[in-house]
Amino acid sequence: MIDPIANQNKLPGSSDAEFRQAIEHLYFAYRAFTELPDKILNKRGLGRVHHRILYFVGRNPGTTVNALLSTLQVSKQALHAPLRQLLAMQLIAMETAAHDGRVRHLVLTRNGARLEAQLSGTQIAQLRHAFERAGPQAQAGWSAVMAALTDGEAAPKDASAVKA
Repeated sequence: MIDPIANQNKLPGSSDAEFRQAIEHLYFAYRAFTELPDKILNKRGLGRVHHRILYFVGRNPGTTVNALLSTLQVSKQALHAPLRQLLAMQLIAMETAAHDGRVRHLVLTRNGARLEAQLSGTQIAQLRHAFERAGPQAQAGWSAVMAALTDGEAAPKDASAVKA
């Protein structure tokens, strides 16, 4: 006999097998989502970390290196080489803050903005197509799931919460 009390907090269609299917969809979707930008970047000798830097500098013109470190949640060492490469390729410019010469603001150059628009444009087109195919409620539902995953609400607080 099914215990209705034990199942009252369970989402409909939420068996472990269905969650494993969701994990696979996430892995394969990410691969498809990054495939074309990866090819564009590879032609320039760049990778995904460069794309993330270009994207967040483009979304936040004038951001500081420290703010970018916080956004990307990477170490200074992990950011240093790719940022230097983008600066050397003149895709990003570093400007000294007027109020404090130690503070550096990052902005996309014209070529950097063009590349970022090309990279993100491919992904916007993919998302637009996917949401159109999935129906009117898909974007709101997907956004809610992604927000729950990224803000930590969906994560167990410690490993003991996960059954083996």
